[in-house]
Amino acid sequence: MTHKRIIVFSLFLFINSCNFFAFSNEIIPNPDSQVLTGGDFILSNNTTINYPDDFKISADFLKDFIKIGENDNNSFTKLFKFFSAGNEINFIKNNIENDEGYKIEILADEINIYSSSNKGAFYAVQSLRQLLPVEFENNKTSLDEIKIPCQIIKDSPKFKYRGMHLDVSRHMYSVDFIKKYIDALAMLKFNTFHWHLTEDQGWRIEIKKYPKLNSIGSYRDSTLAGHYTDKPIKYDKTRYGGYYTQKEIKEIVAFANSREVLIIPEIEMPGHAQAAIASYPYLSCRQEQIGVATSWGVFEDIFCTRETTFSFLEDVIDEVISLFPGEYIHIGGDEAPKKRWEECSQCQGLIKKEGLKDVHELQSYFITRMEKYINSKGKKIIGWDEILDGGLAPNATVMSWRGESGGIKAAQMGHEVIMAPNANLYFDHYQTKKEGEPVAIGGFTPIEEVYNYNPIPEELNENEKKYIIGAQANVWTEYMKTSEHVEYMVFPRILALSEVLWSSNRTNFTEFKLRAENYFKRLDELDINYSKHLEKEEIK
Repeated sequence: MTHKRIIVFSLFLFINSCNFFAFSNEIIPNPDSQVLTGGDFILSNNTTINYPDDFKISADFLKDFIKIGENDNNSFTKLFKFFSAGNEINFIKNNIENDEGYKIEILADEINIYSSSNKGAFYAVQSLRQLLPVEFENNKTSLDEIKIPCQIIKDSPKFKYRGMHLDVSRHMYSVDFIKKYIDALAMLKFNTFHWHLTEDQGWRIEIKKYPKLNSIGSYRDSTLAGHYTDKPIKYDKTRYGGYYTQKEIKEIVAFANSREVLIIPEIEMPGHAQAAIASYPYLSCRQEQIGVATSWGVFEDIFCTRETTFSFLEDVIDEVISLFPGEYIHIGGDEAPKKRWEECSQCQGLIKKEGLKDVHELQSYFITRMEKYINSKGKKIIGWDEILDGGLAPNATVMSWRGESGGIKAAQMGHEVIMAPNANLYFDHYQTKKEGEPVAIGGFTPIEEVYNYNPIPEELNENEKKYIIGAQANVWTEYMKTSEHVEYMVFPRILALSEVLWSSNRTNFTEFKLRAENYFKRLDELDINYSKHLEKEEIK
């Protein structure tokens, strides 16, 4: 195995002072074990990084974070060492059972990072990152040498699925912000980004075989102004939209890979399809021209069950699969009114032909048929808990959002489950009852409620609990016109969720709050907008 050696030769050369700084050990999410052993490791311009090829992503991240350069000139290295003996950071591949687990051993003369895979090494770097001054986040450190207290950290995740969602169909955000969002997830050891790309209000992914999805379906003529409960309803009468090109998506996927984040794309079906139907009316039961939705809610025009619809969706899935290398495709399945199917001779004929009982079993047929196609391409499906209605597709993973009952039922049936209950993990809800908050869809989900959430329901027995593979928070963006608003709704609640999903030794909210307040300094340096609502008296 080839090993690389990176020389820290440019870390603080522009600084004249000789300051030292030691930092408190307040890592989020809280590691399994963190024991101080006495003494300090001094990170300086003489520190070297050694790593096997398998850990190049992690080593490169650390190198870039502390602004070091790679130098293969042995004579330069020897000269540098002659003037001042250096120390080392070593990435070491070993047999830690969990491939996302790691061990960090900080000694006076070296830091050893142990893991069985780059994933674990990367998460070790994210912990090490939090032991460094926050100024490293924006290259503003003014210290010649950094003291890192000697210690041993042992850590591994509690759940294998640790997700965050983002809806870009109601409102869309730049490629740079999507990368910033993914970067923030990785920093907190999330490993999944659920990217909600299609909706009634906009189709946000380029599909080359169906260009009208982008020339028509990606733009709406107007947007609801104010809250949807306002009377009378008002609209801004401004065209809104856009989409991510396949080139941009490949760029984002590559970036996510460098952060050990898996992207799960969501293509909604059979409901939330008005943007697609506006582009190609033959996809609906009535086959009438409609517009891209300009308000929020649930709409009656959904994908019809004609063969032409399935051909369209299979073509779309083919292009989606070519862009996203992960194992999952999310196919939605939620909030699909059945009125059009009940009135449609084609749909009723298919119910009779397939021996189905009703339109609910027709939805099960629809989802199962698409699952079979997606499985044939080597992928698995995830769907919202409505895919349970009428019978669950054989290999589907259920994302339980209408509380936990759907997830409980799916786990009892032996299906993998991702918990995302709206009462606990919808970050479009208000996080305080104080006046002056930006407009939200409604609800109340304070950070303490997120922190105290347990994704494993008590109703499940020990065998059934293993089907709960993790959880995620959902960020629906009807009222989030800007990326700054998204950040405000996500942070600091995402800090609490990271601990729910990663930490086996979650402490209590009071202790967590102290670490979160300290973490705000890091968010400031990262230019991340966040809410400061942490106080218990705000959330009683």
